[in-house]
Amino acid sequence: MSVLGELERGRLNAEDRGVLRFITAGSVDDGKSTLIGRLLHDSRQVLEDQLASVTRASARKGIELDLSLLTDGLEAEREQGITIDVAYRYFASAKRKFIIADTPGHVQYTRNMVTGASTADAAIILIDARKGVLEQTRRHSYIAHLLGVKHILVAVNKMDLVDYAQKVFDTVRSDYLALAERIGIQGVRFFPVSALHGDMVVERGAGMPWHRGRTLLEALEEIQVHHDAQNKPMRFPVQLVVRPGAGTDFRGYAGRLESGVVRVGDEVVVLPAQRNTRVREIRSLDRSLPFAVAGDSIILLLEDEIDISRGDMIAHHAEAADAPRALKSLTATLCWLSAEGYSPVARYVLKHTSRSVKAKIAAIDHRVDIRSLEKQPAPESLAMNDLAQVQLNLAQPIFADAYAGNRTTGAFILIDEATNQTVAAGMIEA
Repeated sequence: MSVLGELERGRLNAEDRGVLRFITAGSVDDGKSTLIGRLLHDSRQVLEDQLASVTRASARKGIELDLSLLTDGLEAEREQGITIDVAYRYFASAKRKFIIADTPGHVQYTRNMVTGASTADAAIILIDARKGVLEQTRRHSYIAHLLGVKHILVAVNKMDLVDYAQKVFDTVRSDYLALAERIGIQGVRFFPVSALHGDMVVERGAGMPWHRGRTLLEALEEIQVHHDAQNKPMRFPVQLVVRPGAGTDFRGYAGRLESGVVRVGDEVVVLPAQRNTRVREIRSLDRSLPFAVAGDSIILLLEDEIDISRGDMIAHHAEAADAPRALKSLTATLCWLSAEGYSPVARYVLKHTSRSVKAKIAAIDHRVDIRSLEKQPAPESLAMNDLAQVQLNLAQPIFADAYAGNRTTGAFILIDEATNQTVAAGMIEA
């Protein structure tokens, strides 16, 4: 339902508390880890023992204080001075809480950037002021937009190495705006920063008096995270059928409400059975709830006995326009994640919410050239980090939405049936 009651709105506001999920992205050595370290350090979110450990590690490298070590936790990352895995960090300012995903800059780890961006509300795209817009800048910006990240903030870093020159910042800003226009990104905000010295990150610093805008942290604090998921049609993928044991007639359906709001008494439809019923009770742990909202993990009890199993979908009984589509063939954008290229003879499993079905890539329509952002003719295969539009045929239907309308029920992963390796992440177009 699109309108929430006052009681429901109050609960949403109390639980959300202004949490913002964002990623840092960009090319190798643009300073992503250092920027996050600066955010943590200058907002006083670093414990004394953490700071002491980083200080000792920095001394071994002959550096006074390397703040990137606050996020680069793997030994290989510290040895090479790069980020490999997605590093999640949590901190809070006076105004809100944050969940940060520090994503790798290397091309070979683009798949990890996809993982971090898939749940982000905002993205900070870092650009080295000396190098300007690079291929990974284009790739990460395109992927962030493709994955539905609504707020793009561009941090032009290492301004201290170009004498804090406004002309350099303006040139990078102009180049990125041209890229954003081609991709379709709107409302980009720009920040000249020095993550190493802290200028315009948390504090303004003295190096750039010509920039009168917000600091990066101030801008992050002001981003409005809309509760879009609660305003979308109800989608409840069943993860588990709950039967406590013999001697009880309790039968519930456990899962996470991915979108919408469900209330006791609502009329719902069970898919693929196409059976209508009503919600008799909503349980959370050991208590009953009058309603649940997107993001809640709950157990639904229904008025009628219906054959329901893991992978089925429960939705509001509504007009056809609001119902999830039953798809046995679909058009999707794939980001190929595996070092092993696509093989026409390989057998894949498509995992969508809690449902897994056998799938075949029937055709590759085109591949996106990340350098030019142009569509290339269909290739014979797909290599790691390729972005392509494909046609998929499924052995059984899934109940889905377009990714642009619902980031959860419009997304899936492809798994190689032989190796059990996740080979691609997909976004449903039609």
